[in-house]
Amino acid sequence: MFWPGCAAAPRESGLEPEPGGAGAHRKPTRREARGGPGARGEREAMERATLAGGCFWCLEAVFEQLEGVSSVLPGFAGGDPAVRTYREVCEGTSGHAEVVRITFDPAVISYRELLEFFFAFHDPTTPDRQGADVGTQYRSAIFWESPEQRDTAEAIIAELGRQGIWDGPIVTQLAPLEAIFEAEDYHHGYYRRNSSQPYCRAVIAPKLAKLRQHWATRLKTGAAGARS
Repeated sequence: MFWPGCAAAPRESGLEPEPGGAGAHRKPTRREARGGPGARGEREAMERATLAGGCFWCLEAVFEQLEGVSSVLPGFAGGDPAVRTYREVCEGTSGHAEVVRITFDPAVISYRELLEFFFAFHDPTTPDRQGADVGTQYRSAIFWESPEQRDTAEAIIAELGRQGIWDGPIVTQLAPLEAIFEAEDYHHGYYRRNSSQPYCRAVIAPKLAKLRQHWATRLKTGAAGARS
């Protein structure tokens, strides 16, 4: 069954790769100069980022392509902990945002770089809205999990604001992550399982085309459009 998601593509930033930014780096190998820690140590070195930027199908499809990202979990955060289903969240009264929780290797992709991709793939200037989707569940938000993440988010928002990339001010919410509730199974890998669906073709596919065009060197080996 097709549940309502973001019905139209949001106005994104049009950010291009900048020297020293996410698009400027060559594609890492399997975590260079790893030697030392074994598998257990590497798992412990993984970090997590929780981001809201409209429909979580869109962000999941983008972030799961990136080298250094091991998993992307769609879910809900920031609202009533008693509300934990997609149907309820879609009513727009729970206070939850649709989020993705990204598990990543900071030796391959940094938290700041994840935020650079985040701002390149949604419009952070529309309060409680992405494209035709209106409601608090579609707000732009960063749920930080450490003071360092909070400071990084504040810094990049200030930098982007000074650059004047968007016509309006950035309204991305910054809040500590208190809890995240995993979305139902049919949301996981939604684009991969439903790429021919009209919404996926109209909204998500252009985002992936943009990702391949500007950041192909940052994609996982074997990802569509990745450069070897």
